[in-house]
Amino acid sequence: MRKLHENIRGLILGIVDMFYPLFRKIMPLQTFRYAACGGFNTLLDVSLFFVSFHFVFHEKPIHLSFLTIGPHIAAFLIGFCVTFPIGFYLSRYVVFQQISVAKREQLGKYFLVVFICLLLNYGFLKLFVDVFGWYPTPSKILTTVFVVIFSYFSQKNFTFKVIIE
Repeated sequence: MRKLHENIRGLILGIVDMFYPLFRKIMPLQTFRYAACGGFNTLLDVSLFFVSFHFVFHEKPIHLSFLTIGPHIAAFLIGFCVTFPIGFYLSRYVVFQQISVAKREQLGKYFLVVFICLLLNYGFLKLFVDVFGWYPTPSKILTTVFVVIFSYFSQKNFTFKVIIE
């Protein structure tokens, strides 16, 4: 399993770092890796949202015995379930490689930040779609812009902060 992890990590780093020379003058390597990995994960999230909203839930509410979930919220949750583990893997092993705390502690911090991002996503989607009446997919994209900015600074300065002793 470790060999598979090293191969996957090496492949991702090879692909991402291949494009870094184009951006070397405008951002440090870690920021570029965050943008590339985050961009991939965000594109995956928005794609899953679009497909789920339109083709899985057919733009209709999901009725459970005790709760009704709007299709935009259900689609958002589908994307979250897929992109949460991928995002942690990319953040820990590709972007923020200086590991100064245990994986369990980082995962807890990562989950806390992602939980706040989850609340921000939910709040912005409810605001944009249900209050402002905007289309769901553009609302998801705008929401993502706000959440990515918050996430980057939180992950860099809290979850994956290097502690120098």
